[in-house]
Amino acid sequence: MPQLSKALPDSQRAWHARVWALSWPIILSNMTVPLVGAVDTAVVGHLPDPAFIGAVAVGAIVFNFLYWGFGFLRMGTTGFVAQAFGAGDMNELSATFARALMMAAGLGTGLVVLQIPIGSFVFWAFDASPNVEALAGDYYGIRIWSAPAALTNYAILGLFIGMQNTRAALGVQLLLNLTNVVLDFVFVMGFGMDVKGVAMATLISEVMAAAVGLYIAARMLSNQGAAARFDLVRILNTRRIRALVKVNVDIFIRTLCLIFAFFYFTRMSAQMSDVTLAANAVLIHFLHFMAYGLDGFAHAAEALAGSAYGRRNLEAFRAAVKTSAIWALVVAFGYCLAYAVFGNAVIAALTGIESVRELAGEYLLFAVASPIIGVWSYLFDGIFVGTTRTAEMRNGMLVSVSAYLAAVYWLVPRFENYGLWTALMIFLITRALTLGAFYPRIERSLRGSAPANEH
Repeated sequence: MPQLSKALPDSQRAWHARVWALSWPIILSNMTVPLVGAVDTAVVGHLPDPAFIGAVAVGAIVFNFLYWGFGFLRMGTTGFVAQAFGAGDMNELSATFARALMMAAGLGTGLVVLQIPIGSFVFWAFDASPNVEALAGDYYGIRIWSAPAALTNYAILGLFIGMQNTRAALGVQLLLNLTNVVLDFVFVMGFGMDVKGVAMATLISEVMAAAVGLYIAARMLSNQGAAARFDLVRILNTRRIRALVKVNVDIFIRTLCLIFAFFYFTRMSAQMSDVTLAANAVLIHFLHFMAYGLDGFAHAAEALAGSAYGRRNLEAFRAAVKTSAIWALVVAFGYCLAYAVFGNAVIAALTGIESVRELAGEYLLFAVASPIIGVWSYLFDGIFVGTTRTAEMRNGMLVSVSAYLAAVYWLVPRFENYGLWTALMIFLITRALTLGAFYPRIERSLRGSAPANEH
């Protein structure tokens, strides 16, 4: 595992090596996340009714809204852990993780207790067809019980990434996602459980991953010895808790806006027709594959930029940002090329319904363009998370979602689904522009700061 004494890279070549050492496990593990969504779609996409695809899409976006809304448990934990790791404060690192676990347990239990009113509101807001809504309700009623485990996994991943132990993150994510894929086939194809089987597969895999992740985290902290002991007084320090809450509230608002944008995209798709909903659900997997792959470099930026920020080292901070950006851009171009060449084949693999295939192919160009449009917003997210500059993230997202809603309002009545996809691209562009405008504030805060002692 990474040692606290590991020095920052001392050459550009060393920075490239460090970025890739951190990125490739995250890229590999992240690529299995949309794979699960794709398999979820594929196992029901070959059933005779497109309502099954729509139900899984609606059910998945509900949990994206619920779970990703609490993504601050991962991002906030990563930022504080990375800075404590860079500063050499292992006691504070351990306390940060403990606070995140307590929040995960409390919030996850709250979601389970409030599952009926939450479900009623969400499905009322979707306004999908009765058949889709009924099937999505079956999915929701099973998967909601994974809430405590799912949120615990966020805190665990935050610790792993902040401590630059991305191989541990890879192991846990592979366990989670590959177990989910296997159980999808067992429950749906083997036992004929349709959407209930998809939900049961996710529930079981989330619980398994949380148990294994907690074991690995305990071993990591134990290996630090007395430097990483849990101190209840430090954990309950009111100043630290207030700082954590402030950061988490900012990220919570930012993430709710992000999930709302995709929630609204799915809702608008559902109002057009079941076939349009199914076609857009197939294409949105292209954006998921792209986002999770590019997030590998965003996570590298979180860990490295956050560590350099904790040491107050502007030169190292700039090197982390520059190197992460170079490789993120290269990989984004690779995604564009792969989507252009293999896009129609991927659509055919995801669904055997000809009307859905034809409609998805008509809008494939948006998926092809999305990596080069979206790469900048993902990279900036990593930089701002690592430095815990979350107020800027929140404000940038509020501006972006406002621009998105305005674009939907103007474009969809005129251009229907073309307008909806164009509005989504505008949303990605606005995210990058707003965070880019805020970025100089971070460098200004580091100018004149003396680097912390290297360990």
